[in-house]
Amino acid sequence: MLYPKIPLAQNIIQICLAKGIKNIIISPGSRNAPLTIGFTNNSYFNCYSIVDERCAAFFALGLAQQTLKPTVLVCTSGSALLNYYPAVAEAFYSQIPLIIISADRPFDKIDIGDGQTIRQQNVFENHSLYNANLTQENSPENDFEIINAIHESINKKGPVHINAPFEEPLYEVVNNITLNNNFNIENHFVIDNNAENFESFLNIWNNSRKKLIVVGENYPNAIDENITNKLANDSSVVVMTENISNWHHQKFISNIDAIITPFTIDDFIDFQPEILITFGGMVVSKRIKTMLRNYKPLHHWHIEEQRAYDTYSCLTHHFKWKMNDFFTTFLPLTSKIDSDYNQKAQKIKNIRSKKHIEYLDKIPFSDFKAFELIMNSLPENILLQLGNSSTIRYAQLFENKENIKIFCNRGTSGIDGSTSTAIGAAVAHKKQTVLITGDISFLYDSNALWNNYIPQNFKIIIINNGGGGIFRILPGHQENETFNTFFETSHGLTAKHLAKMYHFDYHIASTVENLKIELENFYAIKAPAILEVFTPTKQNDEILLNYFKNLV
Repeated sequence: MLYPKIPLAQNIIQICLAKGIKNIIISPGSRNAPLTIGFTNNSYFNCYSIVDERCAAFFALGLAQQTLKPTVLVCTSGSALLNYYPAVAEAFYSQIPLIIISADRPFDKIDIGDGQTIRQQNVFENHSLYNANLTQENSPENDFEIINAIHESINKKGPVHINAPFEEPLYEVVNNITLNNNFNIENHFVIDNNAENFESFLNIWNNSRKKLIVVGENYPNAIDENITNKLANDSSVVVMTENISNWHHQKFISNIDAIITPFTIDDFIDFQPEILITFGGMVVSKRIKTMLRNYKPLHHWHIEEQRAYDTYSCLTHHFKWKMNDFFTTFLPLTSKIDSDYNQKAQKIKNIRSKKHIEYLDKIPFSDFKAFELIMNSLPENILLQLGNSSTIRYAQLFENKENIKIFCNRGTSGIDGSTSTAIGAAVAHKKQTVLITGDISFLYDSNALWNNYIPQNFKIIIINNGGGGIFRILPGHQENETFNTFFETSHGLTAKHLAKMYHFDYHIASTVENLKIELENFYAIKAPAILEVFTPTKQNDEILLNYFKNLV
């Protein structure tokens, strides 16, 4: 086995090995050669080479999203590192573990006019959990910094940055490790879940007739079935989920916007909870945020080990627990109270469901109609990745199959990196993965297809409405040249030539009839494939806005 001659590179690799980190994404370069040599010559590591650093970072994020273990990113010095930043920010807010290891020039080469140098230390400071600025010399202090960074990423679930300066020569190798360090890699991180005094909270719970649970992005199987059933069958509890919450019960309300958009002031007052309980990641629905900010609960409890965002400006307590542990401990101590809160919600849900079906039966081909056909066509037990903007919002309006796992980059809600993330997730997940995305998001991240690891069962469905369709449904939209150019970004591009260049099967649909035909065989294609669905640009917004008007 070959090892890099530079001791610092040896230490970094040996510590990653000792911590059981397997997935290494390498962005090719020269200054990071010592790390590349070390990682690629050790068969323990799964090494991937992805040239575009932004795509590489989102690919790494997709891997870590599915494995729930840190993925390492390795890059050369200079601006290469900055291209990781969008994915670093997403990982920070989505609490996904990433370890960024950047090769740097020696410190005396910075800011003297030397090539490929920038100020790399602490470059991710505002969106990283730890920044390890190493020195060239082998030292216990360096080891401490590397180990601390890795521990923070694992324990607090987020990105960390390790900056490692290397002096030339960079490509020299040795046959044996030249160091004999005994690393102390023990994990001393502990969360105390037993210090909570539930007495006052039990009193609030037991005397509240209107308890609303709102769940954002969440991992599948995070909550036990018995807890799910108990909450679903509590007459004083209404559970509102989003499809990326991956939490299901027939009594849960998953189409939040369809439920509350037609509410009158009296309806909002009647639905206003006494207790709001939240957990999981970011919530997509703007309408539920507006409602809870305007009609605040008396108590807002957030359950999460690390952070508690005061999203609704009414947070009263943060339970630093894993959600399943909290409910397992808390619910057996509670008592029931007579309430019609859930009953009223179920009545509204049934009315909205009937109106939903009636409306879809009478509308022409559009984004909304396309999503109905696509969501109903999805195979069982797949991994579904959703693009941001219009895509995630349309998907929220449909019930999804319980055995489909759904993910979306909602930490920063950016359109960049959706395809790269989906490919990384597909590599980690192994099962069939389907990405539904918009045309702008797909084109923005088209370098994601420049990837040698795309599985044969990876499929992309592009909703091509000719531009940024979401801007047409926002207040203030006016049909003019400025809007079309600077907001909607109108275009006449397709994915056809990209599909050909990257060896994807390519299919199109532009009517209800041919979309149905294409979807019948699309998922069974034995190759990566793209289905591009063309919808009418100027009708989509009117059809969607009328949907909400027809729900009452």
